[in-house]
Amino acid sequence: MDKIVFATSNEGKMKEIRLILADLGVEILSMKEAGIQTDIAEDGKTFEENAIIKAKAVAAFTDAIVLADDSGLEVDYMDKQPGVYSARFMGESTPYSEKNRYIIDRLADAKDEERSARFVCVIAAVCPDGELLTTRATIEGRIAYEEEGDGGFGYDPILYLPEYGTTTAGLPIEEKNKISHRGKAFQLMKGKLKKKYEG
Repeated sequence: MDKIVFATSNEGKMKEIRLILADLGVEILSMKEAGIQTDIAEDGKTFEENAIIKAKAVAAFTDAIVLADDSGLEVDYMDKQPGVYSARFMGESTPYSEKNRYIIDRLADAKDEERSARFVCVIAAVCPDGELLTTRATIEGRIAYEEEGDGGFGYDPILYLPEYGTTTAGLPIEEKNKISHRGKAFQLMKGKLKKKYEG
């Protein structure tokens, strides 16, 4: 295990991933850094399906381990929307500040306990020998009444964590990586990769 290619061009995501996987001691490259350009149709109906689609698409271009994640926000009051469409919700070019405002406005009449929501993350790994590994994790919270915090990205400013008294965007990055959906899913994947390659 000397190199991992991560199927994303999202710089915010790459920053988090490098911090979480730092102790693996392997080179971690984005698709762009690995010189891979491909259009991936994320047409799966579940987070698992989309993560596998992305990982397999990128694995066709490299003999490195390929990781891909599919993650999103499920808002119970909105029938678990935006879900797998989180990135494309209201259009991919729509700023997250607008998406976040729309969700907050949709929940204008929702009381505390009705505002339950979670981030979901599924990670798929395609190994050079063709083996496919997946992990899944969540972080539960509530939709905040206003955006809060300037860390993180995407929907981070609106998922409020009652036990921490702030949103995921209000947490220090090290803390967030320990408890976030992505952080937990990566820890699980890290365990699977270590078991496979280090015995």
